[in-house]
Amino acid sequence: MAENESENKIYAIKTTAKQERTVVGNIVEALKDHKEITVVAVMSPDELRGYVLVESPDGIARMEQLREIVPHARAVLKGASSFAEVEHFLEPKAVVSGIDEGTIVELIAGPFKGEKAVVKRVDLAKEEVTLELYESMVPIPITVRGDNVRVIDKIAD
Repeated sequence: MAENESENKIYAIKTTAKQERTVVGNIVEALKDHKEITVVAVMSPDELRGYVLVESPDGIARMEQLREIVPHARAVLKGASSFAEVEHFLEPKAVVSGIDEGTIVELIAGPFKGEKAVVKRVDLAKEEVTLELYESMVPIPITVRGDNVRVIDKIAD
């Protein structure tokens, strides 16, 4: 397996804004009709907006050919990346990473959607945060999933 990894190169294909997932699907469909193009893996990390990563033993000319037949694929970045450069995209990140006690957040789902709150406690194991609403007369703690909040401001210590 190590031999195969060293032969494969990872190419970044620039896409139309917010069309990364569509491009991944289009690449998969295009490969069914174009057997001459070899692709080992296709990935669209959330942190890498506007780009799709393609792992292939083929050269950049084949990636340009793939780009031409795939809708919303705009350009292939010159030069291939190594596995070490994109490895961090493969590790899942906790939903509550980057949220600390005292952080000001906005609820983006649930009955309190649109309300602003202060984080009082972060539970990494359950990926939940306990909040107190800003405009509440009585401070009532509310526990919600970490993906139901959006960080607005971090309070400096």
